[in-house]
Amino acid sequence: MSRQANGTAVMTIDTLDTVLDTESGLVHAVDALSLTLARGETFALVGESGCGKSMTALSLLRLLPDNGRVLGGRIDLTGTDLAQLPEVRMRDIRGRRVSIIFQEPSTSLNPVLPIGRQIIEVIERHTPLRGAAARARALEWLKRVGLPEPERRIDNYPFQLSGGQKQRAMIAIALAGEPDIVIADEPTTALDVTVQGQILYEMQKLTRESGTSLIWITHDLAVVAGLADRIAVMYAGRIVEIGDAGEVLDGPRHPYSRGLLDSVPAATAPGQRLKQISGSTPSLLRLGPGCAFRDRCPRAGQACGTMPDMTTLDGRSLRCHYPLDAVREAA
Repeated sequence: MSRQANGTAVMTIDTLDTVLDTESGLVHAVDALSLTLARGETFALVGESGCGKSMTALSLLRLLPDNGRVLGGRIDLTGTDLAQLPEVRMRDIRGRRVSIIFQEPSTSLNPVLPIGRQIIEVIERHTPLRGAAARARALEWLKRVGLPEPERRIDNYPFQLSGGQKQRAMIAIALAGEPDIVIADEPTTALDVTVQGQILYEMQKLTRESGTSLIWITHDLAVVAGLADRIAVMYAGRIVEIGDAGEVLDGPRHPYSRGLLDSVPAATAPGQRLKQISGSTPSLLRLGPGCAFRDRCPRAGQACGTMPDMTTLDGRSLRCHYPLDAVREAA
């Protein structure tokens, strides 16, 4: 059973609408997104590139690009609406209440500061520790994330570390302020499989020990299979399915979720051709009034000309006029 069933909500997102102003028009990168994150829960947000996953993360932290803005909705962090906070107050939220681990640590770490100094800055900004005590805590975090030879590495600059070591340093920075929520935006994509597995294990262990909620953003369903309590599948800026991780992976009800799962190489029998979703993701500038997946969906019908509401089906939230109704039913 998902821990969401017994957890208290740490964040509630209600009809979040994030737009990007472009030369070609207004793009709804995140459209009417609603979900609740429980304290201590690992929540996976999955979907193809360009579906709005990373834009969701940036919206929650109010780190949108210059042409981006939250147009509507509420981001409730235990009673505080982050969508309405001025920037000066968001600086107290980032790192202390909500932190993020980006995909590429080489562009996220400050190249001119030792990694220890970067961790200490977070500790001194968001905890009472200072000086030697803050350095000792930084060293403790480097040990906890599994960085080899932490006593020596604490004074290393990012260029002196491997990709996996830099990502461990990023994890230490994200956790050093002891946040309520950590957002991990595809943090293992650039790493080899062995290091990826180690990072996944350390993240799961550290967040569960501290009771931190984890939002894991990825396109890789194989990654979330052993990590997430719940999964939300996103397409063209909208959530199309939310449910317990085991249920979504064993019996997806939305045709897009089924297509994503069938596209995982491990899901294809040896000797069979790898399955794929036909067509390509639509331009967010040219979305019609109906279901955005209808032109790629093998089950599309007349009703798909109108956008389906998010409904509850057997305990699962679903946005589909013609959902799959059997475990392992083919899309």
